[in-house]
Parts: sequence; structure tokens; C-alpha cells
Amino acid sequence: LCPSAGVRGVAAASSPCDKACNPRMGNLAHGRALRTQTSCGRRAAEPFCSYSEDAERRCRRPRCGRCSAAQAGLAHPPAAMADSPFRLPRTWWQAAHDALRETIRLDLEAAFYFTHLIMVFKSPRPAAMVLERSQDFGETWKPYKYFAANCSATFGLEDDVRQRGAICTSRYSSPFPCTGGEVIFRALSPPYAAEDPYSAEAQAQLKITNLRVRLLQRQGCPCLAASPAPQPAPALHYAIYDFIVKGSCFCNGHADHCIPVAGFRPTKVAGVFHVVHGKCMCKHNTAGPHCQHCAPLYNDQPWQAADGKTGAPRECQSCKCNGHADTCHFDMAAWLESGNRSGGVCDNCQHNTEGQHCQRCKLGFYRDLRRPFSAPDACKPCSCHPVGSAVLPLGPGTFCDPSTGDCPCKPGVAGPRCDHCLPGYWGFGPYGCRPCDCARSCDPHTGDCHSSDVSWHNEAPPFQAVLNESEPTWGWEDEQGFSALRHSGKCECKEQVLGNPKVFCGMKYTYVIKTKILSAHDKGSHAEVSVKIKKVLKSTKLKILRGKRTLYPESWTNRGCTCPILNPGLEYLVAGHEDVRTGRLIVNMKSFVHQWKSALGRKVLEILKRDCN
Repeated sequence: LCPSAGVRGVAAASSPCDKACNPRMGNLAHGRALRTQTSCGRRAAEPFCSYSEDAERRCRRPRCGRCSAAQAGLAHPPAAMADSPFRLPRTWWQAAHDALRETIRLDLEAAFYFTHLIMVFKSPRPAAMVLERSQDFGETWKPYKYFAANCSATFGLEDDVRQRGAICTSRYSSPFPCTGGEVIFRALSPPYAAEDPYSAEAQAQLKITNLRVRLLQRQGCPCLAASPAPQPAPALHYAIYDFIVKGSCFCNGHADHCIPVAGFRPTKVAGVFHVVHGKCMCKHNTAGPHCQHCAPLYNDQPWQAADGKTGAPRECQSCKCNGHADTCHFDMAAWLESGNRSGGVCDNCQHNTEGQHCQRCKLGFYRDLRRPFSAPDACKPCSCHPVGSAVLPLGPGTFCDPSTGDCPCKPGVAGPRCDHCLPGYWGFGPYGCRPCDCARSCDPHTGDCHSSDVSWHNEAPPFQAVLNESEPTWGWEDEQGFSALRHSGKCECKEQVLGNPKVFCGMKYTYVIKTKILSAHDKGSHAEVSVKIKKVLKSTKLKILRGKRTLYPESWTNRGCTCPILNPGLEYLVAGHEDVRTGRLIVNMKSFVHQWKSALGRKVLEILKRDCN
């Protein structure tokens, strides 16, 4: 049921709730007990008379009877005000004859929207009464409207007949008609008005948990006597045919249907078949008894009530948890940091993931690129060898690269799992592998030389990892790599010098970059060097972007060396050739590799622009 203007502006019952919507309205008194202080005939049978007048306000013959709560046909209990006014129009509640004041109270089991009240009196309407409501289950009360024949004399208030919007009115306090007189109150009558029925202003006026009417002053029927003989004063009492409290379930515009609140059992009343229930069946990805917050996985934006003015549903938006969380919560700091676009933070990331959106694998796990990231097994446990893998300095244990699964190796150790010695090393153990004291390779288990041409006496440098705190990425990617590339004492390479520009241009380098060496890995038949390209000075056929890339040294030797030497953790200017067929950036003895300096970068850039074109 979708409102166009106000709570009552609803469409047909079959209309989908694709916009702001509201459950059907009804009489909130139906199915609930109305409470009064007294009822006639509760202690003993009471005689009474009812009076009415004709068109000239002459008294008709009174109708008299007896009231007894003990006899069904003579009882007039409070429930009679809440039966069907159409099926049972002649039933009424009547107060005890000695009740000078009386209170009628409706207690609701939840918060509801209240729109208007209609009271039909069997007796003359009271000379003074007050309509009040509570929004906290009877803890505090606030007046909706005062009713009095003389507002200023009775309550010291202005009359809305003379002052529009005054909280008191004399419109419904006349004793005429002496029976059948109505009292009508509309919750959004002036000075209260709201274009959007779900706004905070409208809620302050419409939402109720309790409603009560205090009848303060009885009055008789002042009709003209039919005969001049003096008549005895009629006995006064309060009597009401109907007490109709129009309203609906309170759902903030996010539901068109409601079910009973847990534990609520409606009272059975003759002729009543429809009861307005108080628990919303929420839509628009909302939840709660009144759809007052977002559903568990839909907290990416702040919850909002629907817009009753435009009809916009203002649905709750789903968090982006990549299928690895069942709930999320809204975080204002994340919302502001995103520029008011996304504030959802996933709760209890599953499947070995972590992050605001469960967007990365936990430490100790790596991303399996063969599986979609939403798959439960997208993050696989690292399989680093317990002996050959290095423990990161700032971490509690050994972790692999979360993007590749490659492990950080101890000195002289190789392989994605760090499970064997590099070529030219031997003695796989807790301290890594030691360099062979041979010109060539040696037995990886015993260190016995395969050839004794030359003896080498270089000690493997002690294991040490340096963390570059300026790089805000994974700890492993910030570590200097553990491979032969770092331990260059065994390698003998001729360092290049930038000399004649014509010689540099004559090498016809197809790429020139500034790059930081992250790590290196022995792939058996070749090496791969992970780098972070900081600046591209020249590229030819391949598209080279800033960011992570792999260089491929061609001069990988059985002694675990590359020439030129690339030490992880340092920045270099690298000029080399592209392999267009494989899309690789090659580094070999023809390449120009030199540790980066700003002056060197400016000089090479000048040569490229001035001499190489």
C-alpha cells in the first residue's frame, strides 16, 4: 500500500511495495481492551434514564431502564465501545451514576500511528474533557486536545474557534444533541501538519503507545419541558456508543503488512474481524519491529525512513562483503572517509578473509587465482616449509605473499615453498643454506664440489630483513627478498657507467624505468624479480604502467647469480629490451642497470630526448 500524500493516501491492496508504503488502517481499539474506572451496575443494579430532544429542542419522553453487570442483556461494559458500530450500533458503555469524572484508556502492545479519534456519545457530551497520549507506554503523558464549553474559564486556554491552532476547542462540548453527539479529533489538524508522514515531525505527533480520554464534567440535556409543571432534575451519567481510534501499524514507510507482536492475543469482540497488528513485515532491506534499522547485510549507508512526500523507498544498501560475511554494521568514520558513499564494515569475515569488505586473505593465507574470490576456498593456507622459510621481523610467524603464495626464504634457500637450496648452496637447515666452496656447484646435501677448479671462501651473510615502513602494503611485499639476488658476494659483475650518449642510444633500449626491487624467486629454470615501477621514462611496444611488475633476468647461473645485480629493497634505473612475444621485460648483460639517483634520472631523460631521437 503506497501513500501519495499522507498516511491515508494509499493505493489498492494488490499494489507492490516498491515505493514508500504503509499497512492498511483500522480501529486500534478492535481486539484490545478499553479500560475505564467504572461501569454501571458493577456493584448492584442501577436505574437510569436517557433523554433526547426534537427539532425544536423540546424534550421527548425519557427512556429508562436498569443496568446490571451481572446480566448480559443489561450490562454496558467498556468493550461495547469497541464492537462493530455497523453490526452492533445500539450497544454502549455507561459509567456508574455516581462517577463525577471518568477515564477511558487504550493501552497498545507496541508503537502505532494514530490519525484520528471518533467518539459517539449516548449521553450529552461532557462540558469538559481532555485527550492525551503517551509514547513511552504510560510513563509520561502529553495532551493532544482540550475540549470545553468555555476554554478560558475551564482551562485558561484560547479557543480554536477564535484562535486558529489553539490547543482547546468548544466545538464538541455543547449538550446538544443530547444523544448521538460526536467528538472528532484529527492528529494532523492545525497547527500540526506534515507533508511527509514518516518525517521526525510527523512521528512526534502521530506515534502513540497509549491513548486516554479524561471526562471531567458531566452535563444534562437542557431540552424544553413539554409541560409547564416542574420536572425532577435528570440523573447525570457518561455513556458512549462508539470509541473509534483510527490508525495503523508504524513501519517508517517500509512495510505494507503487519503480524501480531510476540505474546499478543487479541480479545474477541462481537462483529470484529479485522485487528490492526503491530509487528511490521519489512521490505526495502529493512528490519526490526518497525523497520527502524537495516537488515543484517544491508548497512552500507545510514538507515532512513521512506520519503512519504516523493514516494522514494530509501532502501538499505547491501554491504560489499564478497560473500564472506553474514552481517555488517555501519561505521560513520568509514562513511565520511569514503565521501559519503560507503560506510558498511563486514562483521566476522569468514573463509580466511579480512578487511572492511572481507577483500583480502588473512595473514597465513594466499589468493588462489584459479577460484573466484567469492568462493569459500579462494584463500588457501600458506605451505611454507617450516625449516627453510624466514620469520618476518615484525610478524608472529611465517607468512607467504598473499597474492602469489610465495614464501620468504632464508639465505641461500629457494623455491616457492622455500624447501631446497639455491644452485651453488648446500646444507639446507635452520639457518638456510651455505654457499658452496667451489667454482661451480656442489652436492646440496654434503657440500662436496662437483669440480675443484677454484676454491671460494665467501661466507653467507647473516639473515637480516629490512622493512620499509613507507610502503603501505602487505608486510611480505615490503620485505627484502631472501634469494641469491640479495647475497651478491659470490657474483662478479662488471658495473656499467653512463658514458657516451651515442653508445647508450646505440643499445636501442625499448624500455627505461625507475623501479624498486621487492623480491626475487628461483623458478628452477629461471629467476623472476618482483619490482614496483615508480616511473616510466621510455616504453616502446609494451604498455608499461606504474605499479607492480616482474623483471626476467636472463643471466641466471648455477651459482645463484644475476648480472646486473639487483638488490631487493633498493631503487634502480633499469634500461633493457622488451620481449613482445611473451610480454616480458628482459634484464641481461646488455641492459643498463644503476642504482637510482635523481641526477642520473635527469641525465638519462635528457639523453633520451636530445640524442636518441
